[in-house]
Amino acid sequence: MAAIPVLPPPPPIDDDCALFLDVDGTLLELAPRPDEVEVPQQLREALAALHARLRGAVALVSGRSLATLDRLLAPPRLPASGLHGLERRHGSRVQRAPRAPEALHRVRGEAVRVAARHPGVVIEDKGAALALHWRAAPQAGGDLQAFARAALPRLPGYRLQPGHDVIELRPAASGGVRADKGAAILAFLQEPPFAGRRPVFAGDDITDEAGFAAVNAHDGISVLVGPLRESAAHFALAGTADVHAWIGASA
Repeated sequence: MAAIPVLPPPPPIDDDCALFLDVDGTLLELAPRPDEVEVPQQLREALAALHARLRGAVALVSGRSLATLDRLLAPPRLPASGLHGLERRHGSRVQRAPRAPEALHRVRGEAVRVAARHPGVVIEDKGAALALHWRAAPQAGGDLQAFARAALPRLPGYRLQPGHDVIELRPAASGGVRADKGAAILAFLQEPPFAGRRPVFAGDDITDEAGFAAVNAHDGISVLVGPLRESAAHFALAGTADVHAWIGASA
């Protein structure tokens, strides 16, 4: 097996960049439960300063919903894409996620019953999507993944989205358009103030690989956060503290 290459740290964020940031595992330390993450005030201040310096070309690109992103990080209320590209907000324009089918409500009830057998499992209802977390119950990972795979055929148009100790059932597209973090970044890059800038994207999870591919295709800067692994990213930072230092120095 080939060794995973060591990646250099990213260059500073300059005035010609458009900055895109994943949230959990990148800006915020992962927590046993999604609602237990902590947001340092210095991070909010750095994001606000960068947003001003880059004339608005800073956006969050996350698996969280837009409402949750605002609750965690506003102010500032940044441009953002939520639910892995199913939602997107830029100024007054908001792309909403599709409505959840009735079948997803039934699957959620079944997932809650599965979770009851594994203390520590969290079932996160995201509206159009359903996430099954086992970070606090690692022994439950196999059961939850098997449950999600079995439920998927009952949800036409849905796909499985694996991540760090989580698997998500979510729509594959929104309005007939592919939905992932890469597609969200490309959509931002077609609009001012992002258009014409060099894209920069930092993320930690396999859900961020589509974003890395998108910025690489535009001669951008792709930054893997956390332990090195096989990735399309060209640069790396060891963890959230390093991300804070990187954006703080740039702000």
